[in-house]
Amino acid sequence: MLGLYIHIPFCKQKCSYCNFHFSTQLQGLDEVVEAICTELILRKHEISGSISTLYFGGGTPSILSEFQLGKIFKTIEKNYDVSTLEEITLEANPEDFNKEKVQFFKHLNINRLSIGVQSFFEEDLLLMNRLHSAKQSEYAIKLSQDLGIENLTIDLIYGSQTTTDDMWKHNLAQVQSLSIPHFSAYALTVEPKTMLQHWIQKGSCSEPSDSKQEHQFWMLKDFIQQNSFHHYEISNMAKEGFFAKHNTNYWRNQAYLGIGPSAHSFDGHALRTINIANNKVYVKNLQSKKSFQEKELLTEKERFNEYMMIGLRTMFGIDTDQIQHQFSQEIQAHFQHELHKQLANENVILVEKTVTIPHEKWFFADGIASEFFVV
Repeated sequence: MLGLYIHIPFCKQKCSYCNFHFSTQLQGLDEVVEAICTELILRKHEISGSISTLYFGGGTPSILSEFQLGKIFKTIEKNYDVSTLEEITLEANPEDFNKEKVQFFKHLNINRLSIGVQSFFEEDLLLMNRLHSAKQSEYAIKLSQDLGIENLTIDLIYGSQTTTDDMWKHNLAQVQSLSIPHFSAYALTVEPKTMLQHWIQKGSCSEPSDSKQEHQFWMLKDFIQQNSFHHYEISNMAKEGFFAKHNTNYWRNQAYLGIGPSAHSFDGHALRTINIANNKVYVKNLQSKKSFQEKELLTEKERFNEYMMIGLRTMFGIDTDQIQHQFSQEIQAHFQHELHKQLANENVILVEKTVTIPHEKWFFADGIASEFFVV
């Protein structure tokens, strides 16, 4: 079984921390949807079995009309085996929610919604340049639950210039009080060519504080432990039975097919396919039957480094048997040498044949994982 990812490259937001180009908002949406359907048909031979997960992400898939979203679903159902489809996730912004839209999601058998809340405080949302309000977030969550979609996840941002410890504590408390079974939490980062970077350069606001972000990460850890969440990936927390199936398959190095502008695909071994990012070129090339993607064959070093980075960010860790079966003796020797060093430094733990980073060092997981890299 395999995951299918549909990338919708449009966004109504102009997030201050995101370098998504606002100019690509709604122009040409019909053409892109048509091209996505064409690509779905062209690439159906790449999946020999059934689809286990379907994920609509990218920009803001919830801006699609019922006709547009329905057209994509009909194309998938006609060309792919969906008999074992377990999870259908759609990313949505709070301001897009109304009763009719959620009922249509249910009609399409969408059984999981990822809602871009970010914060339940207006000052945070203002800094992030979001279009929705905290009240709209609560409304979207409760409406979805009332209409029978209880498998929800929300995104939260911590460590921003406006987020005090009390505010972060309240945001986390909302997760529990609103009965949200899964959430993602990310430290605010300053990406190049974003509005946030511009504001910082102008002196309108300060850089995010590293010490503040670390402190609020440990507040997050306390909340997780006190409220029976599993911290199964550095940025993702879930109640028992609510792990994201699509993302978990990705983190466990399984194959997935990505459809749409800038979407990536992976065959589960070494072949990655990358679609053209430019919407107009993507559409034009599909219409004229020209190439719309590039293929990248990962080297053994790249495969090893990715496995270490992704695996050590999760509770599933690194399987030493996979290291032995999938990599050369040279890579295996490098791994064993670094493993002994990191065990001695207490940066990782080894239980049977699984290597993980102890939870008290998860804030530094990316740095620890990079110590294993082959350069």
